[in-house]
Amino acid sequence: MSELSDRSQLPVGPNTKVTLHFSLALEDGSEVDSNFEGEPATFVVGDGNLLPGFEEALFGLIPGAEGVFDILPEQGFGPHNPSNIQRFSRKDFDADLDLAPGLMLSFADASQSELPGVVAALENDVVMVDFNHPLAGHTITFSVKILDVVPSVTH
Repeated sequence: MSELSDRSQLPVGPNTKVTLHFSLALEDGSEVDSNFEGEPATFVVGDGNLLPGFEEALFGLIPGAEGVFDILPEQGFGPHNPSNIQRFSRKDFDADLDLAPGLMLSFADASQSELPGVVAALENDVVMVDFNHPLAGHTITFSVKILDVVPSVTH
């Protein structure tokens, strides 16, 4: 058997580089993201581009395989954490900023890193901002088609 034919049956696992098409959908079936109509994505298992729960769902799949997996919040984007909703005074924002529920804003955290937050509610002079990941608390339907799996090159 040639190295190429061995490689074509290599399963997804540690130390592999994977090329795939994928889509993410919420419980109601609404699609959050998909590359099935575009260029495939490539990642190395463990490189941080895919959350571990999503990577592990792919383990054992070989090129040509397709799968649909339900990723629970604990394996995906985490549970919705009520303590990640913070209260701000309306005075903390520019007066001309049109605040409305659903508006995504960028904040600086203690280390001056960018932290996205979504306006959750407005009550008089109080602005409630949700810093949970937008997909936190959701079971995600992860659909994939594996296009290629090759050994990753480590240096």
